[in-house]
Amino acid sequence: MTHSPAVRVTIDLGSDTATRPTAAMLAAMTTAPVGDEQLGEDPTTAALEARVADLLGKEAALFLPSGTMCNQIALVLHTRPGDEVICADSAHVYGSEGAGVAVLGGALVRPIACARGIFGPDQLSAAVRRPKMRSPRSRLVVMEQTANRGGGAVWPLATIAAVAARAREHGLAVHMDGARLLNACVASGIAARDYARPFDTAWVDFSKGLGCPVGAVLAGPRDFIQDAWVWKHRLGGALRQSGVLAAACLHALDHHVERLAEDHENARIFAARAAAIPGVRIDPPEVETNIVFLDLAASGVDAATVSARLRQAGIRIMIEGPTRMRAVTHLDVSRAGVEKAADALAHAVELGAG
Repeated sequence: MTHSPAVRVTIDLGSDTATRPTAAMLAAMTTAPVGDEQLGEDPTTAALEARVADLLGKEAALFLPSGTMCNQIALVLHTRPGDEVICADSAHVYGSEGAGVAVLGGALVRPIACARGIFGPDQLSAAVRRPKMRSPRSRLVVMEQTANRGGGAVWPLATIAAVAARAREHGLAVHMDGARLLNACVASGIAARDYARPFDTAWVDFSKGLGCPVGAVLAGPRDFIQDAWVWKHRLGGALRQSGVLAAACLHALDHHVERLAEDHENARIFAARAAAIPGVRIDPPEVETNIVFLDLAASGVDAATVSARLRQAGIRIMIEGPTRMRAVTHLDVSRAGVEKAADALAHAVELGAG
């Protein structure tokens, strides 16, 4: 039995993690001064950490391989075994990190059912446990900016401030999952420092819309970051000449932030064209940043069928459920690319269940 070769993906809307370093970014990486990070001798990594600490208005910062590691280190340090972390029911720390907070820190997650991954102070208060000997102790609140499963929704600054203030009333720490923080900044015009101010700890990702091959930076109080170093080693995240990677992140901060607006506009274009396809619904309907969720339920075609047809055209859109798909725009997909993807989606749906 022979198999036809897989069609190469040329328009990848599966995730903004699909981005590849630009030629200019690669050039910056190859010329970066480097040293042993663990000895504090990598000047490029030190420069990145200092810059992100200033960007987020925190005392210190730590370069890590991934945003998930940023979250997991922060959650472990903010909690004790048996404590409870409160977050949206669609939060990445709850459903997309391998139950790391339970495995690594022995803590539980108490999810809040909320629209678009954003909750308010009264919802937080309702989720906080009353102190009892037999109950978990509420210890930490996590807000994800932007809310991925909420369709890339931007947490309003006023809501963040209100939730953080209520958290303080309950004696809770507050952590920002900043996977797409800079998308929120570009969409809203609000500075990263202002978004991060109410949080004890926050981080920013470089391997999504900013186009780096790897890396995220966790920021917070100086003693917290010193403790985070221990967990970085413990989890195997300590690096050597990490300046090669940090240089890509510095290049992204200089050249790739403002252009995130193009991704947001491309997402709106894709969503408008997809919404015009009979049986396709944008859910949630608001497209604030670079994430679009598609509901195919009324089309009579399942997501797996549509995905397979798109792949034959060299296009990837992620399957999120039996009739649900997710498209994410980024710097490697142009306006022409999203228009071609939307046309291919229309054709794949119009073919029917087959």
